[in-house]
Amino acid sequence: MTFGKTALVFVLFASLSSPVLAQTVGTEVQRDINQETRMEQGLQSGQLSTGEAARLEQGEARIDQMESKALKDGTLSPQEAARIQRAQNRESTRINKLENNAVTGDPNSASSQRMQTDVQRNINQQGRIEQGLQSGALTNKEASKLERGQARVDRSEARAGADGRIGPREQARIQHQENVQSKQIFRDKHNRRTR
Repeated sequence: MTFGKTALVFVLFASLSSPVLAQTVGTEVQRDINQETRMEQGLQSGQLSTGEAARLEQGEARIDQMESKALKDGTLSPQEAARIQRAQNRESTRINKLENNAVTGDPNSASSQRMQTDVQRNINQQGRIEQGLQSGALTNKEASKLERGQARVDRSEARAGADGRIGPREQARIQHQENVQSKQIFRDKHNRRTR
């Protein structure tokens, strides 16, 4: 095989395999942030009701749990990354369908405001996890633990909003969980463990 043919085969192989190889833990967490941001925007515009956002949070919890399990050993295999990406694609489709159905929400209702606050907090927490991974302040195993914590928060939001509204007590419980998660992110980012 000539050098030109070898180079062509290598380029073709690299271009076909790069989407999976390019997936990193930070990529997965950034996708979580993007999807949570879309949910928040849907709540703010009235395209999503509180109940719809709660159902989407259940899907986000499943994805966070998948990420946690995949990272438990400290690595993200191409197969695990592809499985997570498929789940994120399904969730993205669900967000799009719910944003474009006939159901609307009142973005100014107290319940929607509470859900918006909780979703924004998820975005912030995921951003802190991503930043920690990018800087090396968080190991993949630490990210696994933190994603498990994010899954718990998402499930609580899903349960609280399942009836279409979130009351003040429900939000207080969610905020308590978010505070616990926030402290854990801080501790893990500052414990001097690196990759």
